[in-house]
This record gives sequence, C-alpha cells and structure tokens, in this order.
Amino acid sequence: MAPFLDLPSRSGKPRQQGLTHVIDHGLSCAQVDSLIEVAGDAVDIVKLGWGTSLVTGNLAPKLARYRAHRIPVVLGGTLTELAIAQGRIDAMIDWLRELGLDHVEISDGTIELAHERKVALIARFVADGFTVLSEVGSKDDARIMAPYVWVDQIQRELDAGAWKVIAEARESGTAGIYRADGEVRMGLIDEIAHAVAPERLLFEAPQKAQQVWFLRRFGSEVSLGNIAPDDVLSLETLRLGLRSDTVGLELARRPRP
Repeated sequence: MAPFLDLPSRSGKPRQQGLTHVIDHGLSCAQVDSLIEVAGDAVDIVKLGWGTSLVTGNLAPKLARYRAHRIPVVLGGTLTELAIAQGRIDAMIDWLRELGLDHVEISDGTIELAHERKVALIARFVADGFTVLSEVGSKDDARIMAPYVWVDQIQRELDAGAWKVIAEARESGTAGIYRADGEVRMGLIDEIAHAVAPERLLFEAPQKAQQVWFLRRFGSEVSLGNIAPDDVLSLETLRLGLRSDTVGLELARRPRP
C-alpha cells in the first residue's frame, strides 16, 4: 500500500467482513494461477458456479491451487438444491469431504423448499463441521418477497448457524435485491440493514454500478459476491477509493482530528 496516501483500512485475510466472493464459471488452471498472481490477496472465497464442478475436467488440480493459497471454495447453491430435491444430501456430504471442501452454500432460489426444512439443513451442515453460506431470495425476477420476509428468513438462518447470509441477485444482477434492470431495491436493503448487522451479510453485486452503490452505502468493508474474476482488482480499487466512483467516500466518513 502506498505510504503517501491516506486510504481506507482493509482487514487482513482471513477476513470476516469486506469479503470478495468470486464466481468461477469454468476457469482453467492457468486462469486460476493468473487470478491469484494478480489479485490473490483480494479473493476471499470462490464459488464454482452452478453445477460446473460436476462437468469441469480440471476439478482436482483447480481445488489444489485454491487450497495452496488458502482460498476457500464453495460449490454453487443450485447443485445443493438438486441434491436436496433428489434426496442425495448424504451422498453430497460424502463428496464434499472427499474433495476436502468445508464450505457449503444452501439456497432455495430455484426449487420449492419449506423454510423450516432449509433452516434444519443449515443446522445439520453446521453440526457436521461445515461453514455454511445460506442464500435468501429467488432467481425468478418476477417473484418479489416483502422486506419483512427477507428479514425473518435471514435472521432464522443466522440463528441456525449460517456464517453469512447471501442476498440473492443471480450472476447477472437482475433478480432478488435488484430490479430486472439491475437497479438496487434501496428500500429493501434499508429494511434488511436496519434489522440485521451488515457484516453478517454478503450482497451479490456482479455489476460495477451495484458495487459502487453498496460501497457508498456501507463503506469499504461491505461483503460483495458473484464478482467476476476479471473484476476482482477493479473492485479492490473501488474499495480503496482509487477510482473516481468512490474516491474520498471512506475518508469522508472519518471524524477529522
């Protein structure tokens, strides 16, 4: 970090807040190496999107690279949803252990899942030693939940032991906490943040404008997810006020001596 500039402070890895959650939609091992070389210090957790872990030809060496750099990996929530729908949770747990993964995402953005069962699954995975990222919100941009439902589900999932609750947006940023055009549902975010400490949340924000909005609203240590590998370094410069979109914002929050 440049000693001649007064920049926002960033917590060190392993972080508990200010997380950058990256979506790996099928990176080669060479691309993983490039990501780590350029922006490894800014990558806190990687999600192998959707069901790509089942069809990629480089799963074992890719996981080994992430593991060597102490970057946790989680499989896409859609894969967990399929395992739930097909009654294959025990087999999935065995496979996660075989792969050496100790993080899991539990969502219900695609399937119909009673919330009581989802909460019970979160508690089960936690009891089995997994770090759980649960996800609230639908991938269907026509399915709108009232803010109080968001708050209730988030709180219940945290109470069940989820490490972080992810606010759904899809990889496109056009559902869940966003309108179909990508605009932030500001009133919804305000309702959630009023009831739940923002550091317990991870907001999916794949679009730059969305990242800027959350950084302006919550500061540099807000946790953001579904970040494309090519955007990791860009996001880190936004966090540090090194782009015009966020320059001086964190400094403006600090009381002057």
